[in-house]
Amino acid sequence: MDEPWHLYAMAAMYFVAGLMHFVKPKAYMRIMPSYLPYHRELVYLSGAAEIALAIALCIPETKALAIAGIILMLIVFLLVHFYMLRGEKEGAGIPKWILLLRIPLQFGLMYWAFWYL
Repeated sequence: MDEPWHLYAMAAMYFVAGLMHFVKPKAYMRIMPSYLPYHRELVYLSGAAEIALAIALCIPETKALAIAGIILMLIVFLLVHFYMLRGEKEGAGIPKWILLLRIPLQFGLMYWAFWYL
């Protein structure tokens, strides 16, 4: 465990986020863009990806690959964030200011991951 504690905090955050895809899949399916097929499968796939990347982040040999995967995943998730801005139904009742705040937060998360390369 030579890495800084905040790398493990990031891994824990993605692990819990991925786990939530399996615990509360309907919450994620509500925000899936309508143009994507197989919502349930994509929710489970993205949750599994977050869990796998979180674990890989803690293994020195796979850390760099995990960081690249996290950044790519966050870029793909931006599609969902922008989709949620389309209207009240797409935004799942979340206030617009929170939806807008999530976009720069997404870039902050990308920078946080990139910082460990």
